[in-house]
Amino acid sequence: MNIQRKEDSAITLCDDSLSKLPAEIARPTYDRSALTAGIVHIGLGNFHRAHQAWYLHQLMQQGLALDWAIIGAGVRAGDAAQREKLAAQDYLTTLIQLDPSKTTAEVIGPMIDFVPVQETNAALIKQMTDPAIRIVALTVTEGGYYIDPATKGFDTDHPEIKHDAAEPDTPVTAFGAMIAALKMRRATGVGPFSCMSCDNLQGNGAILRQTIVSLARLSDPALADWIDQHCSFPNSMVDCIVPATGPKELELVKSLGINDASPVTHENFRQWVIEDDFCAGRPDWDKVGAMFTDNVHDFEAMKIRVLNGGHQIISNAGELLSIETIAGCMANDAVRGLFEKVARLEILPHVKEVPGMTPANYVTLISGRFANPRIVDTTRRVAFDGSSRHPGFLIPSIHDGIAKGTPISGLALVEALWARMCAGHREDGSAIIPNDPFWDELQATALAAKTDPAAWLAQRQYYGSLAAHATFAPSFTQWLDMIWERGTAAAIAHYLQD
Repeated sequence: MNIQRKEDSAITLCDDSLSKLPAEIARPTYDRSALTAGIVHIGLGNFHRAHQAWYLHQLMQQGLALDWAIIGAGVRAGDAAQREKLAAQDYLTTLIQLDPSKTTAEVIGPMIDFVPVQETNAALIKQMTDPAIRIVALTVTEGGYYIDPATKGFDTDHPEIKHDAAEPDTPVTAFGAMIAALKMRRATGVGPFSCMSCDNLQGNGAILRQTIVSLARLSDPALADWIDQHCSFPNSMVDCIVPATGPKELELVKSLGINDASPVTHENFRQWVIEDDFCAGRPDWDKVGAMFTDNVHDFEAMKIRVLNGGHQIISNAGELLSIETIAGCMANDAVRGLFEKVARLEILPHVKEVPGMTPANYVTLISGRFANPRIVDTTRRVAFDGSSRHPGFLIPSIHDGIAKGTPISGLALVEALWARMCAGHREDGSAIIPNDPFWDELQATALAAKTDPAAWLAQRQYYGSLAAHATFAPSFTQWLDMIWERGTAAAIAHYLQD
């Protein structure tokens, strides 16, 4: 009854209504009208607001970093809808923490604007030329950096890259816009800004440097050299499970007494490990729980191999078994067992201990986080973009296992599950809606692999030399044949019994 009353009297979120929110909802204690911008963030989705923006909000709650407010940005047509939603509520966001034992919520306000979304990115470029902007950050997904999947180098053949190389003053990519802004800053003497990737890529700063410098070099080699020399590209590891927002989340925030058109739910865990390499200054995020270190790589490797790799392990199996959520996957003994065994026997041998966490304890931590029933993280969302995530999160462990002589059978099974999933239908006959930028190609290959498993491994952009490896290739073939003949559950059971 109490929840219904709150829904009926929910307060529409905006600056003027902050004082009217239910007393238990935390809210900004700083004067938002006094904030000035220091960061442009491109790709302003749920994860950014639950993670990087939250850390900045915590600083502002202490009266710090008031000149580091965020201006949001996007380069895709869909970003315009997000801009409209957030502008209507003065760029405030309700964060809802879903602890297994309780629900808590807070409203954060470090974002103060969102530049218009334009095909030419003129407004974004102009904003990034402002001397007050000292950091440009991005969350554009793992597959958004124009990496050639075979060489891991920069993909100069992508149509969008070709456009930006030929028309650098009217770029269509975020990276082209950053280069155009840096060109103006160099010409006017404003100087560089730090370029900070917040995506799940090992060496994300180095990858961002590769993308920006390589793209700049196609049209202006001197500018590319200036960017490479003067801009900084800190590597970072980011971690917080943040589901997509749908009807359930909109109802949940309303039940808490708030009308928020774009709320964010998240787990009760955050981690941010950052290389302290900022050419134009930075907020003191370490005062609110982030860690600055020169050893980001080991933290990255642990998280990417176990958490991000683990997500692919369970989501591909879960899709085939028609399990809708990640927590549901972990409630399935077979799927949970698959994750635990592959992680401990085949991934952990290649993961180093980091301060405060052993690899074995990290697997236990991740198991608990995945199993949190309050986090309605869909299997489909986690399985998205396997063409980027398998090469980034799982295949490196296969190569390490081959080099070190550790087991790789479970990883071969996981790749076979991905191949079977890409055939486009679950074991109950229901269709899997296209879930990858290269879905058509993957589906055609997956269907061919039903009778010729080698066809899947022949995708050298993902597997390279693994197609001919004496151990991995036969193991993959065995598993894919078994999955098609006997089913996913039987194949997993066979692996767990070995």
